[in-house]
Amino acid sequence: MLIRPFAGSALHPNHITTLSLLFGFSSGCAFLFGPAGVEHLGAALFMAAVLTDHMDGELARMTGKTSAFGHYFDYIAGSLIYTILFCSLGVAMFRWFGSEAALWVGLAAGSSNILIVGLRIALERRYGSEAVEHPRSGGFEIEDFIYLIGPITWFGGLVYFFWVYALGTLAYLLWTLAELVRREVRHRRRLRAGDSDF
Repeated sequence: MLIRPFAGSALHPNHITTLSLLFGFSSGCAFLFGPAGVEHLGAALFMAAVLTDHMDGELARMTGKTSAFGHYFDYIAGSLIYTILFCSLGVAMFRWFGSEAALWVGLAAGSSNILIVGLRIALERRYGSEAVEHPRSGGFEIEDFIYLIGPITWFGGLVYFFWVYALGTLAYLLWTLAELVRREVRHRRRLRAGDSDF
């Protein structure tokens, strides 16, 4: 693990979360204000943001420096990173190509991350951490695909990445909402049947 050498240091998980936010803001600024061609830097900065966003939780578990504040700070920071990415990419697509559709889809996908994190917090509080675990296969989670933003961008495919991932994010919002409704319906049915267990 990249974070293991820092386990005995004064580095706190919340410091890493803050660093991930700084990387995310820097990535957004690159897309928002940079000329065409700066997307390579923006993609690299976003990969750094996601990497550090994953590292804070690892350090917290490794060192026992867990807290309710840190948990929700990580949730909110992660949501902001993705919100910044999609909103800034939508604006960039509009600046570079004049695509109003990309602008509105980017803003919608970015805003949906705020709703997603709210729904996930509600799911976790009501049904436990199992309810918000991402699908995993072979040690990889579905969200790990976001790291492809770098290689895809460097090979000239940022536009395709944007459309696929932005629309996928909107679909994930609907899936998360449906999951919350499904669990609520099942929970209420069990309560009516006299079973208080989830």
